[in-house]
Amino acid sequence: MTMKKLLFVIVLSISSTLAFGQCNFRYGANEEDSLKCLEDVNSFRVFYNNKQYADAYVPWQEVVKNCPCAWDGIYTYAQNMFDNLIKAETDSAKKEALVDQLIDSYRNRHLYFPKKYTEGNGLGFMAYNAYRYRIKNYMKNKEYDKIEDIYNMYVRSVELEKDATQPNIWDTYFIVAEIMTQVKKDTNIIIEAYERATDYIDVAIVNAFVKYEKQLPNFENLQAAFDNGQIDKLEYDKRFKNLSADTARQMKLVSNYRKTLSNVEGKFQPYAPCNVLEAVYAKKINQNRDNIKVLKKMVLTMSKGGCITSPVFKEALEIVHNAEPGAQSAYLMGNLSLRNNEVDKAINYFDQAIELFETEEQKVDCYYMLGLAYQLQQKYSESRSAALQAIKIHPNCGKAYILIGDLYASSGNRCGGDDFLPRSYNWCAADKYAKAAAVDPSCAETANAKRAKLAFPTKQDRFVRGLNDGQSYHVGCWINETTTIR
Repeated sequence: MTMKKLLFVIVLSISSTLAFGQCNFRYGANEEDSLKCLEDVNSFRVFYNNKQYADAYVPWQEVVKNCPCAWDGIYTYAQNMFDNLIKAETDSAKKEALVDQLIDSYRNRHLYFPKKYTEGNGLGFMAYNAYRYRIKNYMKNKEYDKIEDIYNMYVRSVELEKDATQPNIWDTYFIVAEIMTQVKKDTNIIIEAYERATDYIDVAIVNAFVKYEKQLPNFENLQAAFDNGQIDKLEYDKRFKNLSADTARQMKLVSNYRKTLSNVEGKFQPYAPCNVLEAVYAKKINQNRDNIKVLKKMVLTMSKGGCITSPVFKEALEIVHNAEPGAQSAYLMGNLSLRNNEVDKAINYFDQAIELFETEEQKVDCYYMLGLAYQLQQKYSESRSAALQAIKIHPNCGKAYILIGDLYASSGNRCGGDDFLPRSYNWCAADKYAKAAAVDPSCAETANAKRAKLAFPTKQDRFVRGLNDGQSYHVGCWINETTTIR
């Protein structure tokens, strides 16, 4: 058997064991077609890797036309190839043709490789590239119907992908939603876009944290296996590197989504202050009392917009929580109860939310709010315990350190050292305020201001007890901490 025939048999054997979407043959219906396809794939790889994009474009066209199921990389690398070709092209008509081909490269790839690509993702990148390369001209020429086509493509993509929608798609989708809001003078467009974004991005962040937190015990198990001699150092380093890469990837995803969410919230704020949301949702609430999905979006949007004092928010939240009590609704009910000075109710809601939230990261604010509730009841130990739980999860939680500092500063003469030194508890409070400023720059100004107002033991009180600056000092009672004399 010749080498060509052997290669052809191997190709057909591979093809017969795999499913390739809309393709009857992976490489071609006969030996000649298959060999040509493999040559084109290889040529593309060589030219692309050498950044010879104009040369890579020729075999790329052949593969897409004649054997689109041959290799998924032909679609993966199309974006970079076309971006470079478009940038280099000086003829406007040819440039537009290249943009058309780039957009079209995302149209059917999910049919050829359904396990790797999705229809929603393809639609998202079709809209993304239409936005990148054509939105300015559409705006300049007032071709608003074409902008609306891009917007509708984004909407279809988001509704198909949901929380799997990528951050760069969200960013540009919301920009186009803002344009459509201005063109049609309809605030409902950007409100609906915001509802989609906050709903799905929040889920994406939670999912990333779930994956991250599932990996954490694996670090401990790996260390234990190494300590017990079950694996050698080489295997330990290999596994540790893989685990570190996985966790870093998830945290990078969280960072990207949070940045996107911040961008979306910043763009949304001018369009929908609380009075506008209240006016829009007051009409919607009566039409959707039995539509919990719609009400949940209303609650999420108003809560993120700081509209929790609104009667409309309160009404929608109570309907949602009574119908489908969940972690987020319990947390918001706790906030509402605390605002209404119903502290016992608030504590119950926060405990419920802590029980229901999926990830430890989601519980940080719950523990902090629980600490505030116990503070109002002057249950200092319980308040500190809640704050410490928040710090355990999120060591840079400055507001939790400030809360503990406030608890210490409020202790009064109930807490002194073993020699009952007046105001010695403020040294401990100062330590917590300093820690807050050190770990969380966003609250440094507040922490430093509180620290500056503290009154420490007088020189006379320290002198008569033989205490000097820089010495360690133990503050008793419920605080039970060692601090430094200053």
